[in-house]
Amino acid sequence: MDETILKVAVTGGAGSGKTTVCNRLKELGVKVISSDALAKEAVAQGSLAHENIVNYFGEKVLLSDGNLNRQVLRRIIIKNDVARLALERFIHPEISRLMHLKIAQAEQDGDPVLLVEVPLLFELGMAEQFDVVIVVGANYELRVKRLMERDNVSRDEAEDLINVQMPDAEKVKRAEFVLTNDGPKYQLIRSVDLLFNNFFQKYLKMNRKPLTG
Repeated sequence: MDETILKVAVTGGAGSGKTTVCNRLKELGVKVISSDALAKEAVAQGSLAHENIVNYFGEKVLLSDGNLNRQVLRRIIIKNDVARLALERFIHPEISRLMHLKIAQAEQDGDPVLLVEVPLLFELGMAEQFDVVIVVGANYELRVKRLMERDNVSRDEAEDLINVQMPDAEKVKRAEFVLTNDGPKYQLIRSVDLLFNNFFQKYLKMNRKPLTG
């Protein structure tokens, strides 16, 4: 385990509630890196990833302002494994590079704990880079419903997105902590608060490292 910073990964399938967990821990003072923010930075206009994606998929994946149309891209890769692997090849190395820069910065800043949201943690073989893994799980039907409402997609599209990812049951086996999100949001928040008090606070007290906010 890294002696200067506790690196915690939050993962889980699409629609499980990872963002809610990360947002709550951020409110409680934990430093959080959002994978979604890293992904947006990785494919910003002018980046190599953006150029490679447009060259591979064509201008049909662009919005009118030149940014990537993530919904169109997602619909393409869900139905096409070759296209999905190509997109991952363009994006994931840059996301990984940015993540390591953010971790190094957090260490330099003296943050005792760093939380990183990594949806494809196990699929990309990144679990070994973290000291602790938290998996957020939820009932399949609930996840489908959440994705349909959140992303305004059809049931087939929501199921396709879920089915290209590792099953929850497999992720749970590899995690130190599991948060189940099968009920209303306040129940998940309560579970996060319990985890914060029973693990994060104890770790900080044991190592005499106050949160820096």
